[in-house]
Parts: sequence; C-alpha cells; structure tokens
Amino acid sequence: MKKNLLGTSGIRTSEIGFGCMSLPTDVKKASLIVDEAIAQGINYFDTADLYDKGVNEEIVGSVLTHHRKEIVLATKVGNEWNNHTGEVKWNPTKSYLKKQIHTSLKRLQTDYIDVYQLHGGMITDDVEETIEAFEELKKEGLIRAYGISSIRPNVINQFLEKSDIASIMMQYSLLDRRPEELLDSIGQVGTSVVTRGTLAKGLLTGEGLQRAGKMDGYLSYNATELKDTLENLLAVHDNLHALALHSILQHDTISSVVVGASSADQIKATINAYETLVSPEQISQAKTLTRQDIYQEHRK
Repeated sequence: MKKNLLGTSGIRTSEIGFGCMSLPTDVKKASLIVDEAIAQGINYFDTADLYDKGVNEEIVGSVLTHHRKEIVLATKVGNEWNNHTGEVKWNPTKSYLKKQIHTSLKRLQTDYIDVYQLHGGMITDDVEETIEAFEELKKEGLIRAYGISSIRPNVINQFLEKSDIASIMMQYSLLDRRPEELLDSIGQVGTSVVTRGTLAKGLLTGEGLQRAGKMDGYLSYNATELKDTLENLLAVHDNLHALALHSILQHDTISSVVVGASSADQIKATINAYETLVSPEQISQAKTLTRQDIYQEHRK
C-alpha cells in the first residue's frame, strides 16, 4: 500500500488508516481484525482517550504491542472524563495534556505516541499554551508529532498560523465536501489532512442504497436527494466504496483515509475498494453530482 508523508514530521502513513473506535472489546476478536489490517498494509491506527472511557486505548495497546515498531499510533486528548459525575469537560490546558499523556501511554503499552491530537478545540482556547504543551512533549520524546481533530475553520487556522502542526483530522467524503475550501491552504504550510467519515456512515459502500432507505437524509441531503445522489454515483462507478476512497485520496493534502471495521471481512472489503481502479474522469464526474457545501459556523 502506498504511504504518504504526514506533514513535515517524517512519518509515513498508509493511505488507508484504521479507526480503532469500532474494535470489539474482546481482545482475541480485536487481534484478528488488527492482524488483518496490518497484513493488508495498513500502518496507521487512530484511537482516543475518550473512546469507551479509555477502554479502547487499552484494547489497542493489547493488540498492537507486538507490532509497535511497524505501526504509526495516533491518539487524541482534551476531553476530561469525571469518574464521579460521568461528565466530560473540555480541557486543552498544558497541565492536563502533560498529565493525561502518561495515562494514554500506560493504556497503549508504549513509551511514545507517534501522533498526539487535540480532540476538538474552541476559538476561546489558549492556543499558545496548548501548542507549548505539544512542543514540550516532542522535546521530551513522548510524541513524534502532533495534530488536531477539528472541523472548525477558526480553530484550524489558529493552529496553522501558530504551530508546527503535522496533521488535521477532518470529516470528509463525497457527501460532505466542506473541507475542500481549506485543503489548499492547509497543504501550502506543509500540513496534512487525515480524514474520517469518508464512507459517510456506510452510505458510500455497497450497502449505501439500503442504508439510505432507512434514513431521513444525510447532512444537507434530504431522503430523496440522498437516494438520487447515490444512484447517480453508482452510474459513474459500480463500486461506490472505491469511488468514495479514491475521490478523497486524489488530493495531495490527504495523507490517510481512516476507516473503521468491526470484522476482518470489512477490512478486506475496504482494501478491495482501495485496489479497484477509479479514473480521474470518474472522480471529476462524481464531484459534479455532489454538493460542495462550506462550513456555516465557526468561521471567525
């Protein structure tokens, strides 16, 4: 599988990444899925300390510990869980980030994290303090690079202007093309984009029409528009899964498309789609059939 540089970090990520949130909590079952992903050439694994209150990081640590040198391990931070109240508080402070990384390292059974990402962000945050925390963690050898998972243009732009950020994780698919207005400016400063939601809740797979029939719509598409759009896309290419992946990967700023899987068969289906030929003409045609919306909020 092709690997791309993640920003200016020197880290190379597989074009298909694995979203670990979908892993089962049974370690044996999770191991089978992860082993299949690695066998298929996937090296980028993404989790977060918030997923299942930290259990997901523990599962990831258990199943990846023997593959540590082969993989790029990414996790996220910033949502502080209160065990007593069950509440989650946004906390991007330096003290919290520098404390919480040790919790993640223990769960993940490793002494460093390849990509440490801020899991959200608000315009009112002290961005300089957060960046300072990430830079110190790099100097201490606890992380190799840092990024942010956000769809807020005003937050993203602050990090692009003030930091040596390696990556931005964004929801991006043929049915959610809002990130396209930012891709060129992100790439111009040497930062990469890692995508999530590229299969649009399974709508952009072989089960797409079936799933659409059970939904009231998706984002700015109402139910009728969604069904019509999927049918039109299928007329462009009979493998919607392949069209979905390659339409996103064709942009130079994209380093990796993170896809979840709860079985080895789902991994194989994604790899089959990745290896299916999709022409530039088909990608261009697909984009004429879908909306290029822009972000309406968090712009200033």
